[in-house]
Amino acid sequence: MNNINETLVQSLIDTQFPQWKDLPVRAVSTSGWDNRTFHLGEHMLVRLPSREDYALQVDKEQRWLPVLAPHLPLAIPVPLAQGQPGHGYPWKWSVYRWISGETVASSRIADWDDLAIRLAGFLRAMQAIDAAKGPVAGLHSFWRGGALRIYDAETRRALDALEGTIDTLAAREIWEAALETQWHGAPVWVHGDISAGNLLMRDGHLAGVIDFGQLAVGDPACDLAVSWTLFQGKNREAFRQHLDYDRGTWLRGQAWALWKAMMYIINQQTSMNYESKKALVTIEAIVADFQRG
Repeated sequence: MNNINETLVQSLIDTQFPQWKDLPVRAVSTSGWDNRTFHLGEHMLVRLPSREDYALQVDKEQRWLPVLAPHLPLAIPVPLAQGQPGHGYPWKWSVYRWISGETVASSRIADWDDLAIRLAGFLRAMQAIDAAKGPVAGLHSFWRGGALRIYDAETRRALDALEGTIDTLAAREIWEAALETQWHGAPVWVHGDISAGNLLMRDGHLAGVIDFGQLAVGDPACDLAVSWTLFQGKNREAFRQHLDYDRGTWLRGQAWALWKAMMYIINQQTSMNYESKKALVTIEAIVADFQRG
């Protein structure tokens, strides 16, 4: 849906939450693909799904983020209200308290090791929360927390398409090796989209994690993909040392990162921009780590 704008948001607020109708609405400087986000006054934000499949995530976030928040060492979004369809907008939406900070993507990071260690601590804390009644991986999470095999056909098509662009022989070996492994533990909470744009810095330290649309319970490997998409060298090793997983889980993490990087290159093949080049570097790092054993 393309016509999600300040006028629409103001109309939704005016009719559904009149106590906030005098607060100004303005678009955030950088909004994600799956949701459109707007400031509501100085201390709140409005988040509206941009497609029907993303709208599946609203009830989940409303239900579970207040449960998770008290157990986590970093700030996460906690919903203040849930909006309903209206004014031509067809889905539910949310109002959250604003979390201050700059994303890792837009920050100059002075201490990457500290960032890696704090993120590992966040993941440990999240995975320690009782997940018995949590939302099992599925379409709502785009299968984050689920089995890699759901993306097997797509990955093999990408490998064929990227012949000559990446080391497809090594990439195929990584993918097939990962498919032979599985998570043997109880399902745990996974964020599903740990990335530079979803990590908030404040006063030089990691302070918050946002965008829980792909939240699920299952295999934690998808959250390990950040080891290759964000970290490198010493800080990648620091991240790994502070998380206790077997080789198979890390291998599946590599496979998730590989899949994500390949999809980005495929989608941007007509223009090898900065992000596409970054995805190539990610794949090279994954291959190098795999070959080192």
